[in-house]
Amino acid sequence: MDNQEIWKDIPVYEGLYQVSNLGRVKTLERNVFSKGKLHYIQKEKILKTSLYKDGYEKVILQKDKHIKTYKVHTLVAICFLNHKPDGTHKIVVDHIDNNRSNNNLNNLRLISNRENLSRLKRKSKYVGVHWCKLNQKWKAAIWIDGKRKSLGYHLDEYSAHLKYQEELNKLKENVHT
Repeated sequence: MDNQEIWKDIPVYEGLYQVSNLGRVKTLERNVFSKGKLHYIQKEKILKTSLYKDGYEKVILQKDKHIKTYKVHTLVAICFLNHKPDGTHKIVVDHIDNNRSNNNLNNLRLISNRENLSRLKRKSKYVGVHWCKLNQKWKAAIWIDGKRKSLGYHLDEYSAHLKYQEELNKLKENVHT
């Protein structure tokens, strides 16, 4: 049952495009008109994807002469995980296996942006901490209101973790005062 491909309409593009649980996007068969007359019949076909520089697959969708580019994993999450992108990026779509071109529903989940950034960068057991190859030290950083705040470089992983926790506690105190 896992390999069965299920297709769903893409919101705003109903009757034009669908996305599948396997991470494929297709255009649906339809009549295309020009100047009020039937111009041609658009056949159903799987869309070819291309890659953003950061490795995410993208497709281009068109409706009423408006063209928009979408990340494929976002379309899968919208249709199958009820993801509602709101521009704040508080909740993001995560590739569980870190392979940005694996857009299979089984490889996607919704998590907080803070968790996603920490998970991707850290080679640490602590959130907000990652190894900096350039300086050969542990770096602590935290995201506040969409901006990254560096908390410095540390000789050991645990010290960086303590600095992150200290900053996190300050944020919590500010919320409660």
